[in-house]
Amino acid sequence: MVTNLSSPPSPILFSCLAILLIVVFVSGDVGAAALDAQATYLSQMKQEFTGPAMAGWDFSNSSSPAINYCKFQGITCDAAGNVTAIDVTSWRLSGRLPSGICKSLPALRELRLAYNDIRGGFPATLLNCTAPASLEILNLSFAGVSGAVPDISPMTSLRVLDMSNNYFAGAFPAAAIANLTNLEVINLNENPGFHDWRPPESWLSRLKNLRILILSTTSMRGGIPAWIGNVTSLTDLELSGNLLTGEIPATIARLHNLQLLELYYNNLTGVVPDELGNLTMLTDIDLSENRLTGVIPESICALPRLRVLQMYTNKLTGVIPAVLGNSTQLRILSVYRNQLTGELPGDLGRYSGFNVLEVSENQLTGPLPPFACANGELQYILVLSNLLTGAIPASYADCRPLLRFRVSNNHLDGDVPAGIFALPHASIIDLSFNHLTGPIPATIAGATNLTSLFASNNRISGVLPPEIAGATTLVKIDLSNNQIGGSIPDSVGRLNRLNQLSLQENRFNGSIPATLADLHSLNVLNLSYNALAGEIPESLCSLLPNSLDFSNNNLSGPVPLPLIREGLLESVAGNPALCVAFRLNLTDPALPLCPKPARLRGMRGLAGSVWVVAVCALVGVVATLALARRWVLRSRHDAEHDGVAASSPASSSSYDVTSFHKLSFDQHEIVEALIDKNIVGHGGSGTVYKIELSNGELVAVKKLWVSRRSKQEQNHGHGGCLDRELRTEVETLGSIRHKNIVKLYCCYSGADSNLLVYEYMPNGNLWDALHGAGGWGFGFLDWPTRHRVAIGVAQGLAYLHHDLLYSIVHRDIKSSNILLDADFEPKVADFGIAKVLQARGDRDASTITIAGTYGYLAPEYAYSSKATTKCDVYSFGVVLMELATGKKPIEPEFGETRDIVQWVSGKVAAGAEAEALDKRLEWSPFKEEMVQALRVAVRCTCSIPGLRPTMADVVQMLAEAGPTTGRTAKDAGNKDSSGEHKL
Repeated sequence: MVTNLSSPPSPILFSCLAILLIVVFVSGDVGAAALDAQATYLSQMKQEFTGPAMAGWDFSNSSSPAINYCKFQGITCDAAGNVTAIDVTSWRLSGRLPSGICKSLPALRELRLAYNDIRGGFPATLLNCTAPASLEILNLSFAGVSGAVPDISPMTSLRVLDMSNNYFAGAFPAAAIANLTNLEVINLNENPGFHDWRPPESWLSRLKNLRILILSTTSMRGGIPAWIGNVTSLTDLELSGNLLTGEIPATIARLHNLQLLELYYNNLTGVVPDELGNLTMLTDIDLSENRLTGVIPESICALPRLRVLQMYTNKLTGVIPAVLGNSTQLRILSVYRNQLTGELPGDLGRYSGFNVLEVSENQLTGPLPPFACANGELQYILVLSNLLTGAIPASYADCRPLLRFRVSNNHLDGDVPAGIFALPHASIIDLSFNHLTGPIPATIAGATNLTSLFASNNRISGVLPPEIAGATTLVKIDLSNNQIGGSIPDSVGRLNRLNQLSLQENRFNGSIPATLADLHSLNVLNLSYNALAGEIPESLCSLLPNSLDFSNNNLSGPVPLPLIREGLLESVAGNPALCVAFRLNLTDPALPLCPKPARLRGMRGLAGSVWVVAVCALVGVVATLALARRWVLRSRHDAEHDGVAASSPASSSSYDVTSFHKLSFDQHEIVEALIDKNIVGHGGSGTVYKIELSNGELVAVKKLWVSRRSKQEQNHGHGGCLDRELRTEVETLGSIRHKNIVKLYCCYSGADSNLLVYEYMPNGNLWDALHGAGGWGFGFLDWPTRHRVAIGVAQGLAYLHHDLLYSIVHRDIKSSNILLDADFEPKVADFGIAKVLQARGDRDASTITIAGTYGYLAPEYAYSSKATTKCDVYSFGVVLMELATGKKPIEPEFGETRDIVQWVSGKVAAGAEAEALDKRLEWSPFKEEMVQALRVAVRCTCSIPGLRPTMADVVQMLAEAGPTTGRTAKDAGNKDSSGEHKL
């Protein structure tokens, strides 16, 4: 049939064309409306979130915003202009996610909000992002999100769910997760606020696509379920930092795709399954900090891709399999604190880029592995406390990347390779307690990052080279019990960061350099048991009240008066030629009186008589004045108490006296000054007085009333009248000599009250200095002053934790317990709840009494009442945050259930440390050093105690980040480090 083209179109054709035009028109309207809705939502986001990065979302330059937003940073669109992804990671935003996100952005597949401050808990608007086509990737890590996790099961399109490092609490969303059958990644790491829970077996049948399961520090309990071995898609399984018990199921060996297995910091028992050697894809395994027994399976050590093997702090026995020496991939071997025996693999590190050797505190024998640094990448050699023998391999001297070299407490012998002392990046060189020989070379000047040189109890000889002053970062030197001779170089006085100088039991001769008085940071100076001669420089007394020991030398001349005043005559004992200028009392040790000058020895007769008369007259005048002052004080006391009976405790109580220093006052002078006008503060247990003594000195007196229980204990002969906490403080402070620990002069204990007499601190406490009305000036002092406060407190705590026979845990470190002297030198005070840890072989000696102050308490108190030195480290981290930020531990701006630790950690994680710094120091030239201090504080406040550094390490890190040089603190160490070893 031939169509007639000239005939008019049929009505049907017109109808079809009309319908088509309507569809096109309506579709265009819908598309434009959708694009406008997207622009509106993004504009709402800009309004809801504060942060400078949002300025880039500029809607002001166009009447049609939909044209521009696809070009905004953080926005990804498809070809039709539909928003498919929002990524504002680390934008330092603060605010709430507007509602209606999935309705307004129907094509959204990825939402990344990590490292921001998301308010209002889990964004409820996301629960409307339902299938079939909806959100697939949600990243809320390090976003400060708190509260409960709602039922997220409607979000069935999710493939990646990352809510790690937040503050979620309440029930774990186990059932909801089981319904998200498309999940490939689950990361809820570091959310310890979840209630105790166990993973449900329903995960096995539903999460078929799961590749990464990270549930570390989520309060998971019970045993590792055997069915986990059937989730064969897993490549990464991390369950560390939980409450897991029982044995490691051998069924994990079925996870043939597994590359990373982390089960550290649990309470797992039993042996390490040999079947794990079937995991041929495995690169990292960490089973540390458990209670595992048995041997390290050779099958695991032979895995072809193994890079990291960590099983430290268990009860493993047997040998380290020699097959590890054949590895071409191994970088980290960390098996310290076990019961391992035998020799280290001879070829260890020969064929791989070996980086970390940590085998301390075992029973290993034989030589050090000669090829450990064969590939020039070794940074840590930590083999402390073993039975190793032989010489230090010469090749180690050329291992320039070394950061820590610690071989102490072994049986090593031979000369120390000279290059060991000159390693350019090493911060710790520890050779102590071996049989090592040879000199300390002049090349030590090249050790420009060295903070600690430990070589005590060896056979090192030669002299101490003057070039040691080139190692300007030194904080601690301990060369005691060696055979070093010659004089102590004057140049040592240029090591202005030096905190400890121990040279006792050597062969040093010559005089004591007066330049040592320039070491203003020095806490320990021990020169005993040498052959030093000459006088004790008077200038060294400026280092008091720190530990000074000049005993058992050949010193002569008068003992400086400050040493006598401090009751430190024992520190000069064993020097027969020393003398005292005069007797303070009849209890002084039997040091002879210094002879009179020759021109006076022959004076007799009238001149001598005049001298005697003058002295007697002077003594009489002083005694008369003292009696008169006492009468005046007593009169004032009686008047101010308005006729209080003479038998009142303040005026006539009889006290037992326990003194710890030479006293320039007596009991009556203290008691009679306990009047209202001298009160400077009140506490929960008593009153504090500021008292000016007759000699012009000031003391602080803490008056504590005796409790009924203490009186009962007194009546039964239990500890006199001292309360338990008071007795703790007296026993603790009485034995301490450190410039950063408050000095306790004496204790007066009576039937109704107890008096503690301390040195007076004119600048009060750190809390008032930082947070008092207007900051009263301290907040405006420069960062070097604050840094000095921080490092002083750290040094005091390091002394308590590491330098005493038994560690002392303070248990209540807070800014109000840090006192400040006239020069803002800090002193740690208030030891009422301190505890001496007498370990008796227990590696983790601890106390079990809950103590401390909210805001400063370590998080482990939430599930354990044990207090260890790591609790003090956490509390110090809070104080360090106060110093750097000027904020209190708890502030309204931190939001609900948040504190300064969470707030600062979020800022640091997001790279926004500068925003957290004290605004009163915003013009400080030391901002980088303040940022480094915040990073140290974050490490101190890690939620896992074992990952916190020791206080000794903190001293070093703060010294390295000191404002005098502007150097940055090293961020050395990670989860495989122990405070005692790597850091």
